[in-house]
Amino acid sequence: MTALDADFLRSQFPAFAEASLQGHAFFENAGGSYTCGQVIDRLHRFYTQRKVQPYGNYAASQLGGAEMDEARSRLAAMLNVESDELHFGPSTSQNTYVLAHAFAETLSTGDVVIVTDQDHEANSGAWRRLEARGMQIREWHINRETGQLETETLAGLLDESVKLVCFPHCSNIIGQENPVADIVKMAQAVGAVTCVDGVSMAPHGFADVGTLGADIYMFSSYKTYGPHQGIMVVRRALTDRLANQAHFFNAGYRTKRLTPAGPDHAQIAACAGMADYVDALYDHHFDEAASPAARTAAVTAMKRAHEIETLTPLLDFLADRDDVRILGNAGIGNDARRVPTVALDTKKPAEGVADALATHGIMAGAGDFYALRTIGAMGCDKDAGVLRLSFVHYTTDAEVAKLMTALDATL
Repeated sequence: MTALDADFLRSQFPAFAEASLQGHAFFENAGGSYTCGQVIDRLHRFYTQRKVQPYGNYAASQLGGAEMDEARSRLAAMLNVESDELHFGPSTSQNTYVLAHAFAETLSTGDVVIVTDQDHEANSGAWRRLEARGMQIREWHINRETGQLETETLAGLLDESVKLVCFPHCSNIIGQENPVADIVKMAQAVGAVTCVDGVSMAPHGFADVGTLGADIYMFSSYKTYGPHQGIMVVRRALTDRLANQAHFFNAGYRTKRLTPAGPDHAQIAACAGMADYVDALYDHHFDEAASPAARTAAVTAMKRAHEIETLTPLLDFLADRDDVRILGNAGIGNDARRVPTVALDTKKPAEGVADALATHGIMAGAGDFYALRTIGAMGCDKDAGVLRLSFVHYTTDAEVAKLMTALDATL
């Protein structure tokens, strides 16, 4: 396995050279990552040179439209899907609400939608509201000890009345990857569509959606080193079948049917910077020519290896304490599918712990993180919330050591 060059990758992020952030270690990446320089450069160029209505008859307009098209085609290639299967929206929450409206006009009374209590509310609340439109909601509950979604439980919920199964690729609290491909196959066996919330998994590597087989896959680019957009893959056949949510005259355009709001031209164009960043990492570490999906997979493997290496000492440190409880599986390694998002029941208000950590130069989050159902199912005090320590591939061993020292002083 090629080792990740931490100095090189951190040089791609202006935040690490920003004077006001020196001495601070960032551990709330699950709420939104730092932005890579490639995205910032593209955003600046668009606003200064191409901030006009795109796809027009003059150069600035044509260049702006070409950058938007570039973002769509390059991201689709990285995700191993077709370009017209990629959709941009203001956020994943908004995209889910639009999808729920589309399904409400497509499903029939009595059709069953499966949701989970492991999801961020964005991939839960909108679907649950379909009950008021005559659909039935079945809940796939987590194991209250491990926090995991177990496929054996799902099997007992599936039958031919199930039309949609909504679940996360990875929980923003439990921090463990779910077996998406297996779940998709189970749902497809009864004719159900799958909607996967990839927001908490995508920062650790863009998914090969084509191989996973999900009908819908969503993530947020502001958590994958990009601008604030919600990005979703919806397979062609499903897009064509769902009710049009855009202006009537856009019904014939796949990439417009599910995005009723006007697109944010500059932010969509800047999303190509995320592909630039993946390419920069690949070209720095590898010499072989490869497809966009293969390049992405190689970069993801490097990221995950580094994350496992930096996460292991933190989990070992926390496992030895009796003043916190790690939510979910504390194990590490590829079999455990753990990502470096660690939620802790601190047995006291988490906000106070986060405040104390800030005085030690640790930027961490506290609260419910829009996952009230999850922390409730795990037996946590919803009012006290949880402390969340989340990091990604640009986090260093030294920063993790700084975090552990700060936790020792504050817990």
